[in-house]
Amino acid sequence: MALRDWIDEALRRELAAEHVQVEDESHRHAGHAGWREGGETHFRVDVVSAAFAGKSRVERHRLVNRILAPAFARGLHALALKARAPGE
Repeated sequence: MALRDWIDEALRRELAAEHVQVEDESHRHAGHAGWREGGETHFRVDVVSAAFAGKSRVERHRLVNRILAPAFARGLHALALKARAPGE
């Protein structure tokens, strides 16, 4: 399974997310640190979940990073994250 799809499924499952958008931006980082041929190193993620309600921005990012720990082990290098509660 492509890493992009794995990230999408993991966030939907673990956060009961009502919106998840995952974009592989690896091509924009060619030659930079962490980049490798074939992509799947740099992603932009937008996720909306009630699990984020009442949490600070740092808490939200830590939660997502814990969920995506296996993706980092698979070669994910950078994650641009927008994590919102419904209505934000």
